[in-house]
Amino acid sequence: MNARSLDEIDRRILRALQQDSTLSQRDLAEQVGLSQNACWRRLKAIREAGIIERHTVRLNTGKVGLGLTVFVMVRTRHHSSEWLKTFRRTVLAIPNVIDFFRIAGDYDYMLKVVAEDMNAFDRVYQQMIEKVELDAVTSYITMEAIADQRELPV
Repeated sequence: MNARSLDEIDRRILRALQQDSTLSQRDLAEQVGLSQNACWRRLKAIREAGIIERHTVRLNTGKVGLGLTVFVMVRTRHHSSEWLKTFRRTVLAIPNVIDFFRIAGDYDYMLKVVAEDMNAFDRVYQQMIEKVELDAVTSYITMEAIADQRELPV
């Protein structure tokens, strides 16, 4: 099973679960118009295909004291596999980095960092630069999340 083999019912299942992954099997089946058994078989196939990677809980960043979101753009002169291993290990060891991408363009990497405040973000920045040599680091402080962690358009 892959994206091309998903039919409209599979997509309805995925949309429903993106909205509320705690739906009971009965409620999910009812919502997508299937019997419980048929829904269970489809959901099992979707999971086995790796389309659903995991079930998580989405937290409100402000209510858990992580009200500052920063996008960090990183440029490097180093592109060796050893440097990359060290950089990845360093960044992934920082729990405040919640998204981490290698990108094309003027920068090489983009990180999404959540922190309590600017001082906490500075500690994250210091952790990163003390272990890895970087060419340029530019940080963009968010003022408002207009659309954050939207559902995938399946």
